[in-house]
Amino acid sequence: MSQSRIKVAHIDELQPLIGKKIVIDNKEIGLFLNESGNIYAIDNICPHKNGPLSEGLVSGDFVYCPLHDQKIDLTTGIVQEPDTGCVEVYAVEIIDEDVYICL
Repeated sequence: MSQSRIKVAHIDELQPLIGKKIVIDNKEIGLFLNESGNIYAIDNICPHKNGPLSEGLVSGDFVYCPLHDQKIDLTTGIVQEPDTGCVEVYAVEIIDEDVYICL
């Protein structure tokens, strides 16, 4: 199955450390820009209590769920110990300052 590249934002729409929720085909995805200028896309729903990750605190390559502070790696989607679980991670591409994710 081939992936589709979907334009989701312009780079100017992203603010460092503040997530942005996007919805594609009823799927919520959180888009994050960290302090280093890296952009990540992961499922927006925390696997523990379904918290909206795009409203969480971003620190380095991690986002903290706003409901219960689970720490999730933005590069792998893996919830950090002692908690468990994971969320799906999507490839991000920047083309002419437009942000695309691959689904």
